[in-house]
Amino acid sequence: MPTAEQLERLLSDLESDQVERKESLDKEKIRQAICAFANDLPGHGSEGFVFVGVTDSGDPAGLPITERLLITLADMRSDGNILPIPSLTVQKATVKGVDIAVVQVHPSDTPPVRFKGQVWIRVGPRRAIATIEEERRLSERRIAGTRTFDFRPCPGATIDDLVAEPFRGEYLPRIVAADVIAENRRSLEEQLASLRFYDIRGGSPTHAGLLVFGRDPLPFVPGAYIQFVRFDGTTLADPVQDSKEIAGNLATQLSRLDDLLPLQIHSARVASSGLRHKEEPDYPLVAMRELVLNAVMHRTYEGANSPVRINWFTDRVEILNPGGLYGQVTADTYERICDYRNPVIAEAMKVLGYVDRFGTGIARAKAALQRNGNPPVEFVFEPAYVLATVRRRP
Repeated sequence: MPTAEQLERLLSDLESDQVERKESLDKEKIRQAICAFANDLPGHGSEGFVFVGVTDSGDPAGLPITERLLITLADMRSDGNILPIPSLTVQKATVKGVDIAVVQVHPSDTPPVRFKGQVWIRVGPRRAIATIEEERRLSERRIAGTRTFDFRPCPGATIDDLVAEPFRGEYLPRIVAADVIAENRRSLEEQLASLRFYDIRGGSPTHAGLLVFGRDPLPFVPGAYIQFVRFDGTTLADPVQDSKEIAGNLATQLSRLDDLLPLQIHSARVASSGLRHKEEPDYPLVAMRELVLNAVMHRTYEGANSPVRINWFTDRVEILNPGGLYGQVTADTYERICDYRNPVIAEAMKVLGYVDRFGTGIARAKAALQRNGNPPVEFVFEPAYVLATVRRRP
């Protein structure tokens, strides 16, 4: 974060395209500004700043900078309205003896970034919606060497390996504004490329394109499935009651999981009050769903042909995903810090409706387990995998 003197200089530069000032907490316009700074159309390669509690002339407006306001600003990073997830920090600062809030936004490695389906950019000192040409420039700025695995082109795959109708008919209208779709009249390849599912230069789908919309991703990504096994006992040596390989593209896998998980949970009828009874499940569905979705989102596909594994024993459930903790996340910070090995897939899961907001799944799972009377989830973090163990309700 800049010093107080640097902040004052930024505030006084009324022509800067790296500064936006807001007198009050205007959530819509602040999110637009965050989106625009993340896109960094001018190519500064440096941060943009949104000052909250500051007039257009650069003077403090006297807005109370409360903890609630700072939390509201910080939540704009992960509430799913801006995709891909922007990188930003929020801090209270004192300028001219008055407190203000400062949102520091870092340029995205994977533009274009959208807010409510629209690509916002900075044009001089104002915001604007990107034209087709400006969006194309943002797309071409991506550097292949810095791409995540899901963003890289998949060797040997072609456009024919994708199922176009779910993308055009269901996915695209959820993430891109209807007027933008109507005006652009792009080819299928261009539409896919704008959302990081296709590589125009290479002429092939990205790994995310294959994983989310592929007809059959397994020939290209052998570990792209979920292995479910239910044992009649407490060890891997006990008899198998049920075994399923959940394959297909991501939308198919997640839909099958939604059908499978409720069938595995057993409920007991216990007396409540008077003649009433209540159902007590051995596992809360919301917790199991969140933990499995977390494993699917954060698993590694690169250098590993292993699936996500769900082993359902009589006394516990073990959920194992290939790949250890990623990026900034450690065993001490995994509940508070988010980082994404597969940012395009994470975005797709949000658009498909399987993620409400980023970074809260583990907390929701823990809360559901506690309400249901289950022991806390146990995590084992290793370089090659993460294992989550949920114990049956006593």
